[in-house]
Amino acid sequence: MLNFNFQNATEIIFGKNVEEKVGEKVAQYGNKVLLHYGGSSLKKFGLYDKILKELKDKNLEVFELGGVLPNPRLSLVREGIDLCRDNNIDFILAVGGGSAIDSAKAIGAGVKYHGDVWDFFEGKAGVIDTLPVGVVLTIPAAGSESSSGSVITNEEGWYKKSFGGNILRPKFAIMNPEITYTLPSYQTAAGAVDIMAHVLERYFTNEKHVELTDRLCEGVLKTIISNTPKALDFPEDYNSRAEIMIASTVAHNGWLDIGRSTDWASHQIEHELSGIYDITHGAGLAIIFPAWMKYNYKSNIDRFVQFATRVWNVEMNYYDPEATVLEGIKKFEEFLTSIDMPTRLSQANIDSERFEEMATKATENGPVGGFVKLNKDDIINIYKLAE
Repeated sequence: MLNFNFQNATEIIFGKNVEEKVGEKVAQYGNKVLLHYGGSSLKKFGLYDKILKELKDKNLEVFELGGVLPNPRLSLVREGIDLCRDNNIDFILAVGGGSAIDSAKAIGAGVKYHGDVWDFFEGKAGVIDTLPVGVVLTIPAAGSESSSGSVITNEEGWYKKSFGGNILRPKFAIMNPEITYTLPSYQTAAGAVDIMAHVLERYFTNEKHVELTDRLCEGVLKTIISNTPKALDFPEDYNSRAEIMIASTVAHNGWLDIGRSTDWASHQIEHELSGIYDITHGAGLAIIFPAWMKYNYKSNIDRFVQFATRVWNVEMNYYDPEATVLEGIKKFEEFLTSIDMPTRLSQANIDSERFEEMATKATENGPVGGFVKLNKDDIINIYKLAE
């Protein structure tokens, strides 16, 4: 087990009707709040009116910036920075999933920075101060409600990049599983894959003595495998929705990282897909991760055997461990198919035309991945495996 530092100060406020506490929580941090959210569904199902009432009941001055898109855009972040500066806003409330939260984090950091916010994403600056951010979570997927990172797409060149730091972690996250009842099946399934991918990026490590976090990773994966079909079949099943929602947080709050090296190649490879083609992140990961596994399993076959036997209950073939591995990957793909997620680029109408461009962008700062270092040609081959 490697040495580690762990810090996560986000307060998790979880359960039925907890969104009614949003006014009192925001009031602990500021008087002028930016309400940051995405599209019309927030208003369609009444959550917008409820939150606005709770904020105004606490005499908070509310400014709004809607229009956050999946794969949130840098242009809206810059608009939010100007809005906060012009009105001396002192708190940002993100209502939505990872896109709204990541956008809010970038706005908060950008307000306190004298240069261009994109500097953070290009590694030209590190974040040292930010406006505080709070969350009302509506889509369990990205885990951004208590993570230290933000991912934004720059329309100039369609670069999708991330930056991070503990200071970006939201002050609180209000999480009511009932809010997720109205999620379309596609978003529920894509969110589940995103959660699994966050675990897998940590699970595939070359560290040998990490039994506790191995078991935690496996527990989160099996929880998603068990509860996602239930949520899809019975959208108002509180218990399955609750399991998925808290799994989203645990998968990406840093706890599963402790003592182990991590990978993140699949995320970087997928970012090029969603940056250029605007595919839903979870759907892109459903395509990339099995291909990444097929390309890399021989580098640490014992780790992949463990994945197959512990997560997918594949019977160990002691005479042919490779067969055990391939059966585990097959079961993973079958699960993805069973929840109507794509596992091939062709299912997302993506051809090979831009493979080289995407691989070049993914590796412009050098090879990617911690489990196996991948160069441009490796990534092109993974895209080909995913065709």
